Amino acid sequence: MLVAATTSLVLIALLVPLVLLVRTAAESGAVDRASAEAESVAVAVGALEAATPGTAGPGTEPGAGAVDGRAADLETLRLTVERAAHPTTVFLGDGRVLGARADRSPAVELASRGRSVTAAVPGGREILVAVEGAPGGTAVVRVFLGDDELARGVTRVQTGLLVLGLVLVGLGILVADRLARAVIRPISSLAKVSHRLAAGDMTARTVPGGPPEVHAVGLALNHLAGRITGLLAEERENAADLSHRLRTPLTGLRLEAESLSDPDEAARIEARVDALERAVTAVITEARRRTRERDECDAVAVVGDRVAFWSVLAEDQGRAVELDLAPGPIPVAVAADDLAACVDALLGNVFAHTGEGVALGVRLAAAPGGAVLTVTDAGPGFGTTAPLERGESGAGSTGLGLDIARRTAESSGGALTLGASPEGGASVSLFLALPRRAQARPCSKPRPVR
Repeated sequence: MLVAATTSLVLIALLVPLVLLVRTAAESGAVDRASAEAESVAVAVGALEAATPGTAGPGTEPGAGAVDGRAADLETLRLTVERAAHPTTVFLGDGRVLGARADRSPAVELASRGRSVTAAVPGGREILVAVEGAPGGTAVVRVFLGDDELARGVTRVQTGLLVLGLVLVGLGILVADRLARAVIRPISSLAKVSHRLAAGDMTARTVPGGPPEVHAVGLALNHLAGRITGLLAEERENAADLSHRLRTPLTGLRLEAESLSDPDEAARIEARVDALERAVTAVITEARRRTRERDECDAVAVVGDRVAFWSVLAEDQGRAVELDLAPGPIPVAVAADDLAACVDALLGNVFAHTGEGVALGVRLAAAPGGAVLTVTDAGPGFGTTAPLERGESGAGSTGLGLDIARRTAESSGGALTLGASPEGGASVSLFLALPRRAQARPCSKPRPVR
């Protein structure tokens, strides 16, 4: 668009004066041709002045030869005027008019005083040539040029210039398009690589190209991707070191448990150590994982299993648990372990921040595009519907439970919403999106958390 506008302005600035010049040149050429024609007729008119009385032959009256010569010259002049290419009129000094009919205009009167002029009249122009010394006084030769004669060939030339201008604009746009593509292609490639990097593909790289500035941006993006890959590798190595550091004291605890004299106590402590080791291993595996693959599972099975696990503690604390599960299966785009950890975090918040005997409810319902998981209680509530920031808590906890639930929902393409329950307590709703496939593949039963 920019090149088209610029080219059009330049061509208009050049072609408009050129069109005017062509018109002026055409008019000037037509006037010159008509003037030359008028001059030739004026020569014939001047020949009347040169005619002198001839010598009378035997038996002729005196002066008869002169009369016959003048009549012959007038006939010659009449034929010359009639054969002219343009309408030509001769106004003789004695009042006679030869040639095309024409009114004796003011311009003709002016020319009869001995001044050759060109005058504009309706429909064209008059070319007037004064011939002094003609019989009867000054004669005037009039050649008429019509408007079509003045503009002959101008339309054809203007059309040619217009076509030329359009062709030049088209060529300019074509060249600009090719030049722009040389810049757009590398920029589009940079955008695609940046989107791949943002999606977690750390192997994405671009082939630098285009102008020097775009080439430099491509090199910088590749350097940034390499730096990010290096930092992630360093973090994975740190996670591996952390696993070794944590497993050493765990091994010591296991040996201490095996040395206990009470078999039941030893088995109980070993079970705790096993659970702790599994939790540590899961954390390390998650930290070392390059990308977070989007898994899927049956939300009904996972939520039902976790509620059954927490129901034992609820029964001990005298809490009423209301469970409302939609008929399954309901596939969601969340791994079974991640969904189990999310449910554990939400139910753990209820047990941690409400008193014993406070009822709670868990509802899982199918929704367009996914499922909605709602956990409610009859406690004091949040006091706000705005999502809490990561690490914030008004109850002295780490404030990570709701953040875990939020990230779980968002990883599936859903969202978390806070509200108030019908009993006036807290209500947490998670929308979990459907997986890409219509049905969830069989998911493993989540590991119990003790």
